[in-house]
Amino acid sequence: MTDSRDDAELLRQPIGYWTWAVGKTVLAYARARLAAIGVTQPQWWVLNHVVGSGDGVTRDELLAANQDNLDVGAGLAPEIDVLLERKLLVRGDDDRLRITDEGRELRDRAAGIQRANREKVTEGITEEEYLTTVKVLRRMTRNVGADVPDV
Repeated sequence: MTDSRDDAELLRQPIGYWTWAVGKTVLAYARARLAAIGVTQPQWWVLNHVVGSGDGVTRDELLAANQDNLDVGAGLAPEIDVLLERKLLVRGDDDRLRITDEGRELRDRAAGIQRANREKVTEGITEEEYLTTVKVLRRMTRNVGADVPDV
């Protein structure tokens, strides 16, 4: 795929617009695909985190681990409650949240969708191009005085 704009014109385009546009578009794409199987993106984060935790996690640990995920912050608590109501997670006597068999099945389906989403988004982009893009965006973030989170 070739761009209809020449390099000189592209160099004048605002990075703020393009980071916003790609963020908005990629999130909408991923969220719609997850919604098709009955899970929100924050619910996916929770299910995936619980699976990776080994012996479950507390609500506070989940909130802390996901506080920087796309401005969800404390808004993650209702998503956890929905997963408990749907019996995709259970709370043990030790107050740790663990995934149920049904939750694991949904998490695995969502993981497959997320892998397919990444393949679609990065179609035609080499690993080198992707790496360069991420490094440049991280540097731009630091350049304006913001911390670069480990996501």
